[in-house]
Order: sequence, then structure tokens, then C-alpha cells
Amino acid sequence: IADSAKEPMQTMGFLDHLEELRRRIVYSVIAVVVGFFACLFKASYLVGIMQLPIIEVLHKYGLPEKLVYLNPVDPFNLYLKVAAVAGLFVTSPFVLYQLWLFIAPGLYRNEKRYVMPFMASSVGLFLAGGYFGYRIVYPQALNFLIDFGKQFQPMITIEEYTQLFVTIIIGMGAIFEMPILVFFLALDRKSTRLNS
Repeated sequence: IADSAKEPMQTMGFLDHLEELRRRIVYSVIAVVVGFFACLFKASYLVGIMQLPIIEVLHKYGLPEKLVYLNPVDPFNLYLKVAAVAGLFVTSPFVLYQLWLFIAPGLYRNEKRYVMPFMASSVGLFLAGGYFGYRIVYPQALNFLIDFGKQFQPMITIEEYTQLFVTIIIGMGAIFEMPILVFFLALDRKSTRLNS
């Protein structure tokens, strides 16, 4: 700990930080786009998986087991959005590694040893959050909402269903990242206290 306190920090100007941030964002976007096109070939299969929760809930209440659409482009947009979300999850290890590369220059040598635990836990937690959202949160939310409005005839559109699906799945993935954020905030606070 004493060595880390004496170790000189790498200095970067404000514009250097912005350039580094831009580079990491560009690499991440390129990775997600590649993942999107890779998942687009399996979009039909992915859409089937995405629709399982609503089909099960509609079946449970004896309702027609199909989503509807109001705009001719909605089915096409559905495939694009599902491929984009799947691409984000597939490329999440690379995207999170880019995040690590951005924050690593601001850490001491002994703090940089956390790269592998950071990568493993952040990817694992993001995927676990998405899976938890898909298997637990989303079906329960749909069940509650359909049951709450069972006196009405539901006409669930592709657009609204997809928006809710993406919000919950990515939101749960992001929420599961909170322990990582808390860990780094605590690490930063500990480093600040040791250096003062």
C-alpha cells in the first residue's frame, strides 16, 4: 500500500481523456454492430425466445397467443431490436473490457490487479441480470399486468412489447452491475484516504 501511495500516477490532460473516451466508445460501438449483424442471422430464433414469456401468460389466461402490429414496419423493427439487444449481450465482455481500459490509467499498480476479477464479475453480473430479468422479473411483470387488466381485451403490439422487454432486460443487466460500481467507489475512497 505504501508503494502504491508513492507510485507516480500517469497524467493525462482533459483533451487526452476525451480522446481516450472517444476511442473506447468507437471500439465498443463497432463491436456491438458486429454482434448485431451476427445475431441478425438468428433473429427469427431470438424473436421466438423473446415472445415465450408473453405467449405463456396469454395462454394461462386463455387469450389469443399472438402479438399485433399497427405499422407495417413493426415486425421488421422487432427483428432489428432483438438482434441489437442480443448483439449487446454477446459483445458485453469486449465492451466492458473497453470500459476497463478507459479507467485503468487512473488506478495504481496494486489496483490494476483487479482486471480479471472485474472482467469476470462484470460480465457475469450483466448476463445474470439479463437472465434474471428474462426468467423472473419479466414473466412476473407480464402476469401481474395481464391479470390486472383481465376485464379488458388486450391488444399487445409488437412495438410496446419490445420496448418493455428491452427496458427490463437491459435495465436488470445494468442494475446487477451496481456491486462493481460500489466496489470501485469504495476502492477510490480508500485510496484517497491513504494518500491524504
